[in-house]
Amino acid sequence: MTQDELKTLVGQAALHYVQPDSIIGVGTGSTVDKFIDALAASGIAIAGAVSSSLRSTERMKALGILVLEASEVESLGVYIDGADEIDHAGHMIKGGGAALTREKIVADLADSFVCIADESKLVEALGKFPVPVEVIPMAAAQVARRFAAMGGVATLRPGCVTDNSCHILDVTGLQIAEPLAFETEVNQWPGVVTVGVFARHRASVCLLGTAAGVKTLSF
Repeated sequence: MTQDELKTLVGQAALHYVQPDSIIGVGTGSTVDKFIDALAASGIAIAGAVSSSLRSTERMKALGILVLEASEVESLGVYIDGADEIDHAGHMIKGGGAALTREKIVADLADSFVCIADESKLVEALGKFPVPVEVIPMAAAQVARRFAAMGGVATLRPGCVTDNSCHILDVTGLQIAEPLAFETEVNQWPGVVTVGVFARHRASVCLLGTAAGVKTLSF
């Protein structure tokens, strides 16, 4: 199966976690696009969705799905999103689509996080995929120097301005043995909006698209 077919497969599998008349959280990215399309075609009547990006908001509205602001809800039953990497404990790297801060905000509202990904995203340790870090523009060079001291190379993502009017640094050269400790430390650096390591808000379930079908990993 192609990667696109695997994304379609897990997008459809995620419908199992959508309860009728509920409000759900919806993430960002090409795999989530497949879930949004599947949701719109499914006939499942939800009360609405809280979106993590303008991209997903526009796609859902175009398909007739009601989009609510995060400020309008107190909690969500489930948040469905993809990942750039996920390890065997449910820790993730996210932010390839530059929506990491809003993704964490929506994930924080949800009781459970369902990650949808193809099998190429499953890793033994996080760090092969560049770690995205959203930063206030004036702090970019300062934050890059901090990563250099850790052995990482931080590169400003060309032409990228987030939905929050901030910039993204992509950090290579890291192997993250303790995701929660890493996330906690980097999030405290002045100028960092958030780091794209999702350890505190790790996945509850991962629906992994494989050549043999969808494999469900529970954490």
